[in-house]
Amino acid sequence: MPCLAILRPPWREAAGDRWIRVPDMRAAARALGAAPRRVFLTIGRKDLAPFRATPHCYVVRSVDPPPPGDLPGGAAVIAARGPFEVEDEARLLEEHRIDALVTKNSGGTATAAKLAAARGRGIPVVMVDRPAAPGPAVQTVDEAWDWLTQRHAGTAALRGV
Repeated sequence: MPCLAILRPPWREAAGDRWIRVPDMRAAARALGAAPRRVFLTIGRKDLAPFRATPHCYVVRSVDPPPPGDLPGGAAVIAARGPFEVEDEARLLEEHRIDALVTKNSGGTATAAKLAAARGRGIPVVMVDRPAAPGPAVQTVDEAWDWLTQRHAGTAALRGV
């Protein structure tokens, strides 16, 4: 059965951003370097393993708290779901003395405020690129409908819709 992915447009760098693009979480952990840093991880709870063997201090934000055994040692956890406001993200970065951010390039607006807050504070962002889509992908529902109707033009399932 053919499958189509609908993906939000990825985030794009803006003037003043300090992005370090990496292909995966292992590369993200390496990009943080050997000197201890205070790192804000906004990568979800499933990709924490590469960060456990690093010298950094982490603040991990996830919708659901990760199991304690999955966390890097001494990590602080914030369970929260976006959308987030730039002012709140800036305050979080300041209160936790964050000097690096690691995030996935998920696109969208609900969690983009962290990027603006990092930009405003001059904080580098380790941006984990999206993996390639496993098949065709579009960015809008209208594009998905067009793909579907072109692929199945004339089939009974779409007649009269």
